[in-house]
Amino acid sequence: MTQIHCAALLFDLDGVLINSTPAVARVWRRWAIEHGFNPEEVIARAHGRPSLTTVREYLPNADHEAENREVERREIEDLEGVVPLPGALDLLASLPDGRWTIVTSCTRPLAEVRIRAAGLPLPKTLITANDITHGKPHPEPYLKGASILGFPPAECVVLEDVPAGVRAGKAAGAKVIAFKTTVQESALREAGGDWILNNCADIRLLDRGRDLKLALTEA
Repeated sequence: MTQIHCAALLFDLDGVLINSTPAVARVWRRWAIEHGFNPEEVIARAHGRPSLTTVREYLPNADHEAENREVERREIEDLEGVVPLPGALDLLASLPDGRWTIVTSCTRPLAEVRIRAAGLPLPKTLITANDITHGKPHPEPYLKGASILGFPPAECVVLEDVPAGVRAGKAAGAKVIAFKTTVQESALREAGGDWILNNCADIRLLDRGRDLKLALTEA
């Protein structure tokens, strides 16, 4: 067991706190088939990044905002199987207010719908695709996440599940816990993950004082 200290935790949403992978795959598979793209390739590239980024890459000459609104509408409507991942509810319940937030590539409406569908607490502040100019792997999302909590990124720990998110956290100057919920461990290590765990159930809060003291059971 490893013990670490930090000021705050910055959680990705999909693949870290909730399982929305089946819903995401259904929506992007349908979208890819409609536009004549390889569904598996599109699904892999879409995960962990703003949907607008994927739309722009595959349809450079389209009305990107209109296409993105349609993808968002479909994702908001498809909540089947959106559930909390192991340990997520218990870990969030143990953390002091103002010492954690969610930093997601979802739009704000989609993030809030999924958070409620999974029965998670909605943080007072969160960073979504609507709040940033540059999505993951750019550091902007996690720099803003640390800023809204009032802590330097170097004092925060990011929790992620895909290489783009891990790279975003590292580029922001934070340490990164990477979960093996979405991709293979080797990809997470290559991206720079500091600790590799199975899920939130492998994290236990030992002290909620000025510094958060966490116990990690590494995979």
